[in-house]
Amino acid sequence: MGERVLRGSRLGTTSYETDRNTDLAPRQEIAFDCPHGHETRVPMSADAELPATWECRVCGASALRRDGALPEVKKGRVARTHWDMLLERRSLDELEDVLAERMAELHAGQKSHKKSA
Repeated sequence: MGERVLRGSRLGTTSYETDRNTDLAPRQEIAFDCPHGHETRVPMSADAELPATWECRVCGASALRRDGALPEVKKGRVARTHWDMLLERRSLDELEDVLAERMAELHAGQKSHKKSA
């Protein structure tokens, strides 16, 4: 089989059906303007969610949709600190009580340590 040539078509890449008597989905052409002055027009389905940006076919820059819809700014996650997480679990009054208890334990431990030394 090494020298034999397999003939045929590529599976799944070519359709042999004709476009006659078929209705295409409704389409719209959306224009995108590149910051470098290039124009990119993209056909899209009429019911598709339209992107705010598209990659310019000429230079690869991010082109904005001509109708003026700017991309939504995504909110970044705010880093929670240990203090924020602690305040989610306890109130300030509870934290003051815990601090007073720990300070009392530390002072009691230092007094017993000084007596034994």
